[in-house]
Amino acid sequence: MLLAIDVGNTQIKSAVFEHNTLLQKEIISYSDWKNILKNILKNFPKIENIVVSSVGKLDKTDFLELKDGVNVFFVSREIVFPFKNKYETPNTLGIDRMVLSAGAVLQFPKQNRLIIDAGTCITYDFVDENDNYLGGAISPGIRLRYESLHNYTAKLPLLVKDNPEQSVGNSTTQSIHSGVINGISFEIDGFVNSILEKNDNFIIILTGGDSEFLAKRLKNTIFANSNFLLESLNQIFQYNQND
Repeated sequence: MLLAIDVGNTQIKSAVFEHNTLLQKEIISYSDWKNILKNILKNFPKIENIVVSSVGKLDKTDFLELKDGVNVFFVSREIVFPFKNKYETPNTLGIDRMVLSAGAVLQFPKQNRLIIDAGTCITYDFVDENDNYLGGAISPGIRLRYESLHNYTAKLPLLVKDNPEQSVGNSTTQSIHSGVINGISFEIDGFVNSILEKNDNFIIILTGGDSEFLAKRLKNTIFANSNFLLESLNQIFQYNQND
């Protein structure tokens, strides 16, 4: 058994895998993360390995004391990835984006892949059918857009995400919802269309905390999987064991 841990900017996600089967998933706050992970290890005593990727506040040393006898595999740029990194500044490419790209290569071989991660930020990553990572884009996510409208204006309220009732908002509240949610939907569809114009043999993967909320609003056919990063951690661990 394996425990996969994704340390994000605002929360920690974990999943227990037996081979490629996800047995349990949990979203954890930073306030009590260590005790919760220790309980997971207690409830699944057959866990032998922990794989961690982190873009947040924790590093490998934070996980070494969770349980004696458990191997901690920390994802870094020094491990083996199943793609060629063609990014002009490879050392600035986020580990989370690298993990997602690796998962796309391993799950969907010999295809062009666009991975869209709708979380705190929305990231776009393109890996071609020859397993070359070519880059992508980064833009603010849903929560950041709502917060920026509130924080950088004098009178606009801070709203919680909600589907707009119509494209033309008939109140300030509905105008904000339309601007944020429709704006993101149009952005994603526009980015996808620009890639599809130049490439065929394509799969589009949508993941992240807001993936299910956004999936039904998009015009393009996508593969939506909110657990894709955790599944990719499991796969990249196996890939490195077999390399």
